[in-house]
Amino acid sequence: MTMTNQATGRPVPVPDESSSPYWAAAARHVLALARCSRCESLTIPPGQTCPHCGSTDPEFAFVPVSGHGVVRSWTIVRQSFLPGFEADLPFMLVDIELAEQPGLRVIGRLLDGPEAPVRVGAPVDVAFEDVAPGVAVPAFELGAARDAEADE
Repeated sequence: MTMTNQATGRPVPVPDESSSPYWAAAARHVLALARCSRCESLTIPPGQTCPHCGSTDPEFAFVPVSGHGVVRSWTIVRQSFLPGFEADLPFMLVDIELAEQPGLRVIGRLLDGPEAPVRVGAPVDVAFEDVAPGVAVPAFELGAARDAEADE
């Protein structure tokens, strides 16, 4: 379910019971993901079962993660299919593999813009877009410092 920011027309997430810890952390500019209490694997979003160990009683707990990762793929969005994004066109969406766990992937906007020099494997860091009072959405920025270290 979503609401709309009256000023921008942009959709705003409405937390439910399973996602409220994620959105509460994001509002504080912290990326927190669900950790299975059985196998300790991270997942996003949490479901009724753990996708890693298959537990039907995973007792997910949200834990902060670094927000560091690498670009797996990206696309440039040139046409808005949702209201409220027209002023942001074009923008880049990136598919990120987070450093905490192989295969742990999340999609977000790249705040560096659609002309950013993105490549597969480029390091990124989580950033946040404040989309309404008390509501932030995770996004990403290129991680220049780690990229320069990797080139040395």
